[in-house]
Amino acid sequence: MRVAVVGAGVSGLSSIKCCLDEGLEPTCFEQSKDIGGLWRYTEHVETGRPSLYLSVISNTSKEMSAFSDFPYPEDFPVFLPNARLLDYLRRYAQHFGLWKHIKFGTTVVSIQKRTNFATTGQWDVVTEADGKQTLHIFDAVMVCSGNFSEPSLPLHCFPGIERFKGQYFHSRQYKHPDVFQGKRVLVVGMGNSGVDIAVEASRVAAKVTLCTSRGAWVISRVFDHGYPWDMVINTRFMSLIINSLPGPLSRGLINYRVNQWFKHENYGLQPEKSCLVREPVLNDDLPSYILTGRITIKPEEAVVKVENKHASLYKYVFPTHLQWPTLAILGLIKPLGAIMPVTEMQARWVTRVFKGLCWLPPQSVMEKEVNEKKNQVQRFGLSFDEVLKTDCLVYMDDLASFIGAKPSVLGLLCRDPRLALSIFFGPCTPYQYRLQGPGCWEGAHQAILNQWDRTLKPTRTRVPADSSSPSPSLLTVVGVLLLLAALVFGFQ
Repeated sequence: MRVAVVGAGVSGLSSIKCCLDEGLEPTCFEQSKDIGGLWRYTEHVETGRPSLYLSVISNTSKEMSAFSDFPYPEDFPVFLPNARLLDYLRRYAQHFGLWKHIKFGTTVVSIQKRTNFATTGQWDVVTEADGKQTLHIFDAVMVCSGNFSEPSLPLHCFPGIERFKGQYFHSRQYKHPDVFQGKRVLVVGMGNSGVDIAVEASRVAAKVTLCTSRGAWVISRVFDHGYPWDMVINTRFMSLIINSLPGPLSRGLINYRVNQWFKHENYGLQPEKSCLVREPVLNDDLPSYILTGRITIKPEEAVVKVENKHASLYKYVFPTHLQWPTLAILGLIKPLGAIMPVTEMQARWVTRVFKGLCWLPPQSVMEKEVNEKKNQVQRFGLSFDEVLKTDCLVYMDDLASFIGAKPSVLGLLCRDPRLALSIFFGPCTPYQYRLQGPGCWEGAHQAILNQWDRTLKPTRTRVPADSSSPSPSLLTVVGVLLLLAALVFGFQ
């Protein structure tokens, strides 16, 4: 079965690998000259490619961001500068023999159903390389082009912009803070990029104002007792509590937790709709920069409108209207956690569907689920990117259950209590999804038990003779129980 993979970024690489695991024949088309997608830094913006600035560091830790059968080297830092993450992707491609399946400098011009699609499910894929177009026939297509290629710069929403004599540009065009030297800077929008740029600009600019209409939860990469934030928060134990509590109590727990570092209301950052789950902004400097006057937070009038588009994709992957499930969109999702394990799980599921080993539900069932998401948009007025946000652990468990890879904590409790407790109370690292089912990896067991050793390896470069390291899992359990007690008594 011939499969076209569009793009050689994070999603594309895992798609190639999953195709090979299932005995499919992948051909990946990458319009640039190298792999990496978003994570390959270039000094100049390239058309049709994501663009990042030189100082970008991953928001999720290496253990939570790994592909499920390929841990990061233990000497890599806990949070990855973009160059180290790209190095990891190169090692991944080399280890699993992915390079030979990628055609670089090749742009996908069009993807259309074949005239006999109703009986074959095949696709006509037209590509262009060196000015020459070629028609290919594929049995299935995996679109891995991401959602960061095209900037949104709605200038018509800013009255008077035509008379503005200063410089304005999208964050996509930002590379170095030198452009802000001695200037008065206004940063519009409080996503991760906006906050990063505001912090960097404030070190050289005369004044920096960061405006936001909705606010945001800001958390540090360095969390409880110095452990990575996602390894403390993204556990099965924590997920069970958050998803089992009544709505008000669950939201109270989240509000209490994110306000422990600093009270967001006092800094002008409290989200207006704190009842909704928001993607946190990861920045270690913003609170102190507000406190020292380097950055001023201002409200933003709701004049910037975002068109609410919503693709009819079952589980964010499969179009619901096709007669054959031979087209999949990967990576068009914003998990509240690491993206790499999520897109890899999507690819594992998709390739099993392509091969006929997994089946999608009837169209009516898929459309019902998609419509429920659309109703959420209308009810809460969510924007396009907010619709794509989902609970990382719940979503991955959902897809893993389709292919028989969801770990069974109760089953393991009898056979391997230590592993079971590590899976339930410890961080939900991707290796959990390689313990059973198709593509199970014999190194998964040890990878889970050693995950904290790999995390602490690059930081414990000086270890006092009498030092001890308390269990992060135990600290999490005790902390959550204390929080619950405080919240329960607080609501009475």
